[in-house]
Amino acid sequence: MAGTKNIVMPMEQEGSKSVVRAWLKNIGDAVKQDEPIVELETDKVAVEVPAPCDGVLGAIALNEGDEAAPGAVLGVLTLNEAATVKPKVQEQTSRSSAPGTPERAPRVRSNEEREVRLSPLVKRLVAEHCLDVTNITGTGRDGRVTHKDVEAFLSSPASGGGGERSETVEAQTRPHRLRLADTSPVNGGGNKIPHDAMRKSIAAHMSRSVAVAPHVTAVFEADFSAIAAHRAKHKDAYAKRGAALTYSAYIVRAAAEAMNVSPNVNARWHDDFLEVFADVNIGMGVALGEKGLIVPVIQRAQALSLLETAAKLGDLTERARANKLKPADVQGGTFTISNHGVSGSLVATPVIINQPQSAILGVGKLEKRVVAREIGGADAMVIKPMAYVSLTIDHRVLDGHQTNVWLTRFVEVLETWPLEET
Repeated sequence: MAGTKNIVMPMEQEGSKSVVRAWLKNIGDAVKQDEPIVELETDKVAVEVPAPCDGVLGAIALNEGDEAAPGAVLGVLTLNEAATVKPKVQEQTSRSSAPGTPERAPRVRSNEEREVRLSPLVKRLVAEHCLDVTNITGTGRDGRVTHKDVEAFLSSPASGGGGERSETVEAQTRPHRLRLADTSPVNGGGNKIPHDAMRKSIAAHMSRSVAVAPHVTAVFEADFSAIAAHRAKHKDAYAKRGAALTYSAYIVRAAAEAMNVSPNVNARWHDDFLEVFADVNIGMGVALGEKGLIVPVIQRAQALSLLETAAKLGDLTERARANKLKPADVQGGTFTISNHGVSGSLVATPVIINQPQSAILGVGKLEKRVVAREIGGADAMVIKPMAYVSLTIDHRVLDGHQTNVWLTRFVEVLETWPLEET
């Protein structure tokens, strides 16, 4: 009897729920140890699960769209070398060795039955392109139509795709780049947009945060003149060293510095005590279009230079948008920054706290504004690059005084940044 090995869902996951996004192998395919075999998706990352050993994919326990709990069996590998021949090939050989035996026609499923068997990902693709699923040949388990089958159909002459996978199709099927749509009409002639796993998890997380933490927001104004001058002088030198010097890097450094005067901002509420963290692990929200956003974490930000911070930010942001973050990249955050101004907003309040953290910084749009300054002992109106910055707190953890002390120091660091500091 052939030996078997279970493919197990990792015990540690970042996000409230995981679903099977896609099987990268079919039943009967040979796999090597550590070769990616199935892709999972949470509200934060997509991660590939590697094969635990050499073998053949013998069974799939959880299909595309199924929820996967930590420790759950995803599938089974067959360890017997004799099983390396795909079942479909064996069946075809058996038929050819028995001349005259009528070949059994494949089972034709009704539209309703095939619709029920579609994963959420496949349903979105079918709805997006207004496809008749009965025209698509399924290669998945029991003839199930997979997202790869839809992609192949879209690139085939039958769909008008010309036989080549277009950039548009590739963009629509790339993780975190799906444009969600459903042709089912609703009142008013609009469309129903089905929730994906990430959107559902984000909604649950945000609702829980508002329910458990009393949110209070304080708003300050920051003059970006000093860091704008520093950036203009040093950005080329940073670029030569492989780091894009963005305003976000200064914001992370100033936030880490502000923790020294109000450490409880970097804390977590427990029913019996307050846990104040020594390390400042700062998450920076990265927008993913209609898929929501993801928050990669800069570990031990208090120990990083501006150059190191810029390099780390650039790496995490690039990998987040390419869907290449690892679970460790989004774990362990103690404080979060929402740079909502990049999309045009001046003030957002309250920015929902990323539980179980105690506070979140919001940074509004940077724009030139007329402000009053004292120059040579007299008041004057000058034009400065200004932005509103807000700190939303869990009022169980922090009071107004601690909040304002933190924001005062944060703004001070930005406004007094030394021109020559590298």
